[in-house]
Amino acid sequence: MGFKRYTGSADTTITNAFKASLTANSRGTGSNMGYADSIEVFSIYGQNSGSSLGKSQELCRAMVKFPITAISADRTAAAIPASGSVNFFLKLSNAKHPWTLPQDFTLVVASVSRSWDEGTGLDMDEYSDLGKANWMSASTTTAWTNIGGDFRDDNEASDAPVYRQTFPLGYEDLEINITPTVERWMQTSGTALHHPNYGLGIFLTSSQEAYAAAAAANGVIENTGGAEISYYTKKFFARSSEYFFKRPWIEARWDSRVEDDRGGFYYSSSMAPATDNLNTLYLYNYVRGQLTNIPAIGTGLVYVSLFSGNAGNTAPSGIQLLSGGATVVTGGYVSTGIYSASICMTSSSANGAPSKLFDLWCSLPTGSTQYKTGSISTKTFRNFQGAPTFERHTAIQNLQTSYRRNQTVRFRTFVRDKNWSPTIYTVSTTVNPTEVIESASYRILRLVDNYEVLPYGTGSEYSTYLSYDVSGNYFDLSMLELEAGYMYGIKLSYYNGSVATWVEQPETFKFRVDE
Repeated sequence: MGFKRYTGSADTTITNAFKASLTANSRGTGSNMGYADSIEVFSIYGQNSGSSLGKSQELCRAMVKFPITAISADRTAAAIPASGSVNFFLKLSNAKHPWTLPQDFTLVVASVSRSWDEGTGLDMDEYSDLGKANWMSASTTTAWTNIGGDFRDDNEASDAPVYRQTFPLGYEDLEINITPTVERWMQTSGTALHHPNYGLGIFLTSSQEAYAAAAAANGVIENTGGAEISYYTKKFFARSSEYFFKRPWIEARWDSRVEDDRGGFYYSSSMAPATDNLNTLYLYNYVRGQLTNIPAIGTGLVYVSLFSGNAGNTAPSGIQLLSGGATVVTGGYVSTGIYSASICMTSSSANGAPSKLFDLWCSLPTGSTQYKTGSISTKTFRNFQGAPTFERHTAIQNLQTSYRRNQTVRFRTFVRDKNWSPTIYTVSTTVNPTEVIESASYRILRLVDNYEVLPYGTGSEYSTYLSYDVSGNYFDLSMLELEAGYMYGIKLSYYNGSVATWVEQPETFKFRVDE
């Protein structure tokens, strides 16, 4: 599974906006909105023009915090990859509302530099809930160093990156790669890159927050480069929202693919580039049903040799076959209990191009300790006279009608050509192998309203790509990522290189999630 979501653990909105009376002393600077079902960002200029400082400034900012200890624990447990192999995205979902929605504005996302108290305020209109985190204070006992919140900025050390996203139409969701910040939160306290996890602030860029000639005691922030127009109002769903998939989250995405060519090992071709002539084989060391490192190897090197088969093609026989001019290939550690090696093999060996090869895994190049012997189905590259058209039928072999939320399921596909026409003899005598799709991705829909819970991850993260091995394509899905009580559908898409596009398959695989 190449993604995991972490819902916000605290959020609130802070503001210096006027209450309904619009008098200078009736601002909501002491208000707390820590348990409202949305968070809000706006800037209003000139609603009260009677101020001694000129036209008035009203600002609103949001803050959200995430459970970084849970992310760290998952990394320790190898549920997410090490630093450098995973990206973290901040995702906030747009909340529709009946008020004016600004357009063509930019939001800043910056680390909060002080601890703050979320509170339990609900009133986002009259600002009647007071205390806790607000415009003036981080908590009931501690004031902000700067009114409106303490945030790291671009002028500080390089360990405090600031992010920005522009909203051309206004109703877009916020999605920003905040990997550097999350990684710094997870660094050990006291290291040069570490800074504490106080969450993130979300607010308009300074040129779009309202102009003010000078700071004032009623919560006005000096902003001589600010805007003399209003940006009112942008809302996002908060963590207390009833809408499960619209709450704030950090989404971890990574490339979780296993590309095991044991079921589709290609002989080298002069027509194919070097990368396509390379095949990757995997060794899985299961002990009592659990993946376990081989004690003598640990995370070190392993060695592989290839052989043709005996007379019955049931075991390796003869001399070691050459791979890239060598009889032994060096492999290495992938993850707990999994090792791999990449091999190219020409069909011009002394034994021709056998349809079946055998791989022998050893502790040393000399083969002193043999760990495993496996078999490999071989193929040769096909030549097409024109651009091929692929039509396939897909089934998920182990699909059940329902799952519990505490389950993580490995879905396995069976794929065959739609025009396959077996004879009666073929059906009765052959176990038909599945076709392996090397570039395949999945998405998840909530069927009651066709809401896309998880989109295709076909970008640089490969977060929803399918893996494959000798048994075909597969992917893992944790039901904790889905809301219980609904039916969901799995859609699959395969990349067709002949037309350079992804082709969504017609089948929808349905299942329900229960508590």
